[in-house]
Amino acid sequence: MPGEEGVVPGIVDRIEGVEYIRCDVRNPIDLGIETTDRDIIFNLAAVHRTPGHKDIEYFETNIRGAENVTDYAEKQGIKRMLFTSSIAPYGPAEELKEETTLPTLETPYGISKLVAEKIHEKWQVKDSSRELTIVRPGVVFGKGEHGNFTRLYWGIRKRYFVYTGRKDTIKGGIYVKELVRFFKYRMIDGSYPGSDIFNCTFEPAYTIEQIVETMKRATGMKRHTFQLNGKLLIFVASIIGPLGGKKVGIHPARVKKLMVSTNVSGKKLMNSGYHFRYNLEEAIEDWFNDCSREGLV
Repeated sequence: MPGEEGVVPGIVDRIEGVEYIRCDVRNPIDLGIETTDRDIIFNLAAVHRTPGHKDIEYFETNIRGAENVTDYAEKQGIKRMLFTSSIAPYGPAEELKEETTLPTLETPYGISKLVAEKIHEKWQVKDSSRELTIVRPGVVFGKGEHGNFTRLYWGIRKRYFVYTGRKDTIKGGIYVKELVRFFKYRMIDGSYPGSDIFNCTFEPAYTIEQIVETMKRATGMKRHTFQLNGKLLIFVASIIGPLGGKKVGIHPARVKKLMVSTNVSGKKLMNSGYHFRYNLEEAIEDWFNDCSREGLV
């Protein structure tokens, strides 16, 4: 039931033997299928791009969606669920964030995700045999992502990416295939009654300079990346953004995001018994190979 605005998007690569049912999680859910208490719900549904939506859209999908998904699990007797939250509830700050860090909410998206976590936890505590895993992924990258890493790659390749005031900004992230492998490890390969939360990022997290240089190396790009004054870039973005800069990520909010660390600890994940398949360079190389080594899309 994943998808922007709570609806499954157009599916390009259908998997044989899988039944796809279009569902809007903003409404009460009735899929008309038989379930058992060993079935698993992977609740990935969200409005997530920031900036990009009206405030109310984050709440009506992320909060009401959580209510409708957990209500469905309650009615169907499903006892196992994984919910993809976000690192947004931590708020923007340079300090290291662990799963026990007090949330510092700043955006409607972050607020909606934290409330959604509490809704899922409320569902779990009603029955101690229920299993709930909440994941807080950093920047998720990989084929079809069309987000931060994709914009970064094309910015470097087309020579319009520059470091915004600093090179040591920490950007916690994870490769999409690694994230799915952890989902499988946690929900299919094992059983963990109760509730637990995991930040899903490389440990330690990489700096923007490490990401840029690794991306160049893994894709064979020869580029020199400059560093410019951050305040100047924000001013330029405020002018260019309304004129079409949003299409290439030149937006004041996105420029500011590049200047603030997402310093998220992945130690709990690393110590959970799960073993990473990819480091950053291996992940980008794998993504590049998935795109026939023609670019990152």
